[in-house]
Formats: sequence, structure tokens, C-alpha cells
Amino acid sequence: MDYKKLIIRGISYSQSQSGAYALLLEHEETSVKLPVVIGNFEAQSISLGLEKDLNPPRPLTHDLFAQFVKNTGFKLESVIIYQIKDGVFFSNINFKNPFTEEELILDARTSDAVAMAVRFDAPIYTTSDVLNEAGILLELEETRKMEVEEEEVSTDFNDLFEVSLEELNQLLNEAVKEEDYDTALRLQEEIKRRNKKIE
Repeated sequence: MDYKKLIIRGISYSQSQSGAYALLLEHEETSVKLPVVIGNFEAQSISLGLEKDLNPPRPLTHDLFAQFVKNTGFKLESVIIYQIKDGVFFSNINFKNPFTEEELILDARTSDAVAMAVRFDAPIYTTSDVLNEAGILLELEETRKMEVEEEEVSTDFNDLFEVSLEELNQLLNEAVKEEDYDTALRLQEEIKRRNKKIE
């Protein structure tokens, strides 16, 4: 089958569902976006998987499963979002043992599959049918609006502008120790934003 490769464009608060997030995947060649509504825990787990330099003191569920997969000798080859039915995406996680060539395919929620893919730097694919049914082509203005909203979410956090960089790093360490990853990610975004200005 001719699969279409997707990249992760971002995660933002879902405006349609309270307490949920929207994972935005994009087909690079056509710029068609695939928005997937995911839960808070999965959003945090995907974000932590993308932020390689932020390590929680204790492993999250996806970290634990990733370690188990590695210990069995398997490698996560790819994630395929193969179907959408009644607004629900269906995905497979494809594993392979490089020594025995044994393949293993597991059915998974798309949010869990993506959380695992980012931990293995594995590609994410979908089908033309899924893209045609659920994909949207955002106009440049709408894309910019989403970026501005994400910037507001990440910077409008307890008046961070008045907090020094050293204090931000202390707050980040405390948030990680307390396993408050939502706060940790926002603090890290503010630290990165300031470091870019310094450069």
C-alpha cells in the first residue's frame, strides 16, 4: 500500500473538547493536516518524548513500555494510522527484531502509537483514504493564528517575564521532581525562548 509520511507539527489545547489536546500531524508533500484529539496524559507523554533533554525522575508508562521493547530485542519500525471510523483513528505499531527478522504488529490508540514513535524516532504514516477523509488544508492565516495561540499558551504562565533565567531553571527542576510535566514543558519553552534572544 502507498503510505503517506506524516510529521508532528505541534500539540495545542483543543478548542472543541474541554480538557483535551489536539495533536497536529502533517503530510509534508501536500501540507494536509491531520488533527487528532488526545488526552492530557498522552499530550504530556508525546511532548516529553519530543523533548529529549527533559527526563522525568520516574519512567512514564510509554517510557516503561519502550524500555521493555528494547530489552526484548525488538525495534519500533513504524506507526501506521490506517483507518478513521466515527471520528476515531485506528493505528498499528510495527515492531521488528533485527536479529531474527520476526515482525510484530500491535493495534494501538493513535495517541499511544505516536507517543511510542517519538521515543524510537520512528516514522508515522497514514493512508490516502484517511488523509482524504480527515485531513484539512489550513490556510496560512489560520496556521499563523494557531502559532500565536500556542505562543500565548506557553508564555502567559504566572508572569514568567518577571522571573529570572536562573529562577526559571530552578522552577523547571522542581516541576520535574514533582512530576508536573505540563508546568515543566511550559517553563522549558520560556527558557528556550529567552536563550534564542540571547543568541
